[in-house]
Amino acid sequence: MSNKNDNVIKVKGIVSDVIQSGNYKVTLENGITISANVSGKMRLHRIQILKGDTVEVELSPYDLTRGRIVYRTS
Repeated sequence: MSNKNDNVIKVKGIVSDVIQSGNYKVTLENGITISANVSGKMRLHRIQILKGDTVEVELSPYDLTRGRIVYRTS
């Protein structure tokens, strides 16, 4: 039995740009810039993400240019 979180890649990055409707441009630790959206739990609890915040992003191994923000550190 496989878990849906088994095949995700977790990386840290810094929010470089805030785009409308919960979309963000995130620069990862390795220098690559991706587009990311907010996960459902963060949206549910109305966690604000600002430019310059350090976040943890989950990437799918199938599309490394899009991600989901799952945690904000500061």
